[in-house]
Amino acid sequence: MIGDLHAETVHLQGAGGDDVEAYLARPLDDGTRGGVVVIHHMPGYDEGTLEITRRFAAHGYLAICPNLYSREAPGADPDDAAAAARAAGGVPDDRLVGDVAGAAAYLRALPGSNGKVGTIGYCSGGRQSILAAVSLDIDAAIECYGAFVVGTPPEGYPLQVAPLADRAADLRCPLLGLFGAEDKHPSPEDVAELERLLTGAGKEFEFHSYDGAGHAFFATDRPSYRPEAAKDGWRRIWDFYGRQLGA
Repeated sequence: MIGDLHAETVHLQGAGGDDVEAYLARPLDDGTRGGVVVIHHMPGYDEGTLEITRRFAAHGYLAICPNLYSREAPGADPDDAAAAARAAGGVPDDRLVGDVAGAAAYLRALPGSNGKVGTIGYCSGGRQSILAAVSLDIDAAIECYGAFVVGTPPEGYPLQVAPLADRAADLRCPLLGLFGAEDKHPSPEDVAELERLLTGAGKEFEFHSYDGAGHAFFATDRPSYRPEAAKDGWRRIWDFYGRQLGA
């Protein structure tokens, strides 16, 4: 169901008590609803990510996207901010957890919140969505083709992070994973390894991989966009959050 919404830039308290810029979108109708923290991809806090945030609000959720690069380049163009973040090796894990915790607290404090919050992330944000789910008390997590949840980045890769494989048993909420079968980061082998670890830990999850799709198949403004995979992926997102967050 698509409804009217309001969107604005807000500020929240992130890791270390830092002031973090964020983009908030919320429905205008009355009622209680779940919240979604949108974790942007490595290209940054860009128009495509803000459009995704509005899409969640249009479908009945309170949605917020913290600008994870606001410390590296406050007020900068998204491309420049992303370049600064890449030069630093990406967002430190402890800072990411603090910023997502602040975003979740912001959503839970809004009028109309039912207290439930999920995360979703794309590319580097997919890994970070899982990082949040093994670190924080949230209600649902979605990871879209998150690289290096298992395995480590190759030498020279701009994202320098440690794998999360040893934290599979720490998963605190149901997880939905959406992947492209032609992706290299994560590869089908990486996805299978993560599935094995979560199964062994007895965790609640569901993974779906799409033939003919590679990395970033949700990105409508990139050659990697695959309409059929994205359409089915969104259908699964609405079903998953509908069950876990009760929008």
